[in-house]
Amino acid sequence: MTPADLATLIKQTAVEVLTSRDLDASMLPEQIVVERPRNPEHGDYATNVALQVAKKVGVNPRDLGTWLAEALAADDSIDSAEIAGPGFINIRLAAAAQGEIVAKILEQGEKFGTSDHLSHLDVNLEFVSANPTGPIHLGGTRWAAVGDSLGRVLEAAGAKVTREYYFNDHGRQIDRFALSLLAAAKGEPTPEDGYGGEYIREIADAIVAKHPDALDRTPEETQELFRSEGVEMMFTHIRESLHEFGTDFDVYFHENSLFESGAVDRAVQTLKDNGNLYESDGAWWLRSTDFGDDKDRVVIKSDGDAAYIAGDIAYAQDKFERGHNLNIYMLGADHHGYIARLKAAAAALGYAPEGVEVLIGQMVNLLRDGKAVRMSKRAGTVVTLDDLVEAIGIDAARYSLIRSSVDSSLDIDLGLWESQSSDNPVYYVQYGHARLCSIARKAVDLGVTYEDADLSLLTHDREGDLIRTLGEFPAVIRAAADLREPHRIARYAEELAGTFHRFYDSCQILPKADEEKAPIHAARLALAAATRQTLANALALVGVSAPEKM
Repeated sequence: MTPADLATLIKQTAVEVLTSRDLDASMLPEQIVVERPRNPEHGDYATNVALQVAKKVGVNPRDLGTWLAEALAADDSIDSAEIAGPGFINIRLAAAAQGEIVAKILEQGEKFGTSDHLSHLDVNLEFVSANPTGPIHLGGTRWAAVGDSLGRVLEAAGAKVTREYYFNDHGRQIDRFALSLLAAAKGEPTPEDGYGGEYIREIADAIVAKHPDALDRTPEETQELFRSEGVEMMFTHIRESLHEFGTDFDVYFHENSLFESGAVDRAVQTLKDNGNLYESDGAWWLRSTDFGDDKDRVVIKSDGDAAYIAGDIAYAQDKFERGHNLNIYMLGADHHGYIARLKAAAAALGYAPEGVEVLIGQMVNLLRDGKAVRMSKRAGTVVTLDDLVEAIGIDAARYSLIRSSVDSSLDIDLGLWESQSSDNPVYYVQYGHARLCSIARKAVDLGVTYEDADLSLLTHDREGDLIRTLGEFPAVIRAAADLREPHRIARYAEELAGTFHRFYDSCQILPKADEEKAPIHAARLALAAATRQTLANALALVGVSAPEKM
């Protein structure tokens, strides 16, 4: 019985108790809260439903709690239900009911923890979207890991997810990139507002090697060649780096297409037609303050050129028109102003502002021996995705970036994440999975199977701790999806690995060489198999491998 199953049983029981006493059962909350007590001696689970409902139905909370506890204790799946304090109910499950969690995991396999909770959502998840003017820096790398994991979590909760990369190939930054490449090809200093780093020289040399006459063309033709070829080469590198990092996209959307296709003009006309664009001082302004923004925004400048927000507006309209009812933008720490701006743009276009969510990721710092690591081999003073992977590997890089809330800045200690010790979180979790795989292999050699195992034998305290931790996995996925916080999955994996290691130290799973097989061995092997499956499921959601040997 998972916590969700127990919550359902409590609600059904509460409806029966209230109805039998002519009390209004509609006062019950839609979701019954079931939690694990801080002190295990108080029981397996606790609920405060009596405190929530008693006043609403006109009875004393402790009286209602007593009635509920008596009714719950009569159920075969409940070993005991006791009233505590002003009306809390502490519950112990029957051993057979706890064992049902293990059986469910073994039956559902890779599907354990998934649901259709968010099946009503068609999500456009836009993340990374780094300009094709240089390698992906650490901020973009954080989004590459977190965004990919969030997509997996949302899908596990039933949502349809389109992973999208917004390809910024329109604007001044591309011109500065082209001029930087051209200067490098000519052996000239980097322009004052240009891009530096060894990668610029590498791309410039590659363009000249591919087009020997590159510098013999007209200035306009030469700059266009370096622009088009440079952007393509840079973006090819970006895509390859992301793919090797385990992050791929369904759609690569070109910003320039919004202007070439007329989508910007069409969005502007929509806003003019519905009165949410007005003219002042020769420019056209969005009435964004009417929709929660702190100021109105210029969309078409007085010289007739589109302001940057014009592309954002057209892009939002395009996303909604493609059928997405939730558009998640994952942006950097300097983009707080975009939250109200993008929501206002959606509302002005006639869409629900709730259909836009903006997640802001904070900075990432690399440390070694307590000192900041600042220099990149290829990108000057910028540390890149490739640098991080080279330093600690893909699994450690992804896990280190995902396991903390994006709301806070992140310091990554390279020495810690390189180490093969229990202090390294990803090593600790992966070692747990490898140990479980080793147990499975030894079981085969010993002829021990968990087929028809009697799971009611799992009554040891450490067995109970492990079973209850396994039972929390569906709720963890649901919370991670609802709150857009995939770090909850990584933290859960660490908790599960720790609970398993404590169980392993206390409970002999397989018979010793001179010992006969017994029913408890089969039951514990089933528990180990369920733990291995759940750890693998959690690691899959963060995009980290689940090794069978270490």
